[in-house]
Amino acid sequence: MAKVMIDEKEYDTDDLTDEAKAQLGSFQFVENELARLDAQSAALQTARIAYARALKEALGEEPEDVIEVEGDDIDLDLD
Repeated sequence: MAKVMIDEKEYDTDDLTDEAKAQLGSFQFVENELARLDAQSAALQTARIAYARALKEALGEEPEDVIEVEGDDIDLDLD
């Protein structure tokens, strides 16, 4: 007997209609995908900063302690 809270009301999943179970399953899938994409985005942002730092080093420049990367552009003039 799994329970789910929706709008501060507890429901027993065994008592849900097939339609409600399907909607709950879809909702849970989307929630999990959003969490996965948030984690992936954080990892990609970290990699992006590392690549910007490596690029600056490859250009013979000393990277700053903090490198900001915005949009699709890399601002290499971080001074």
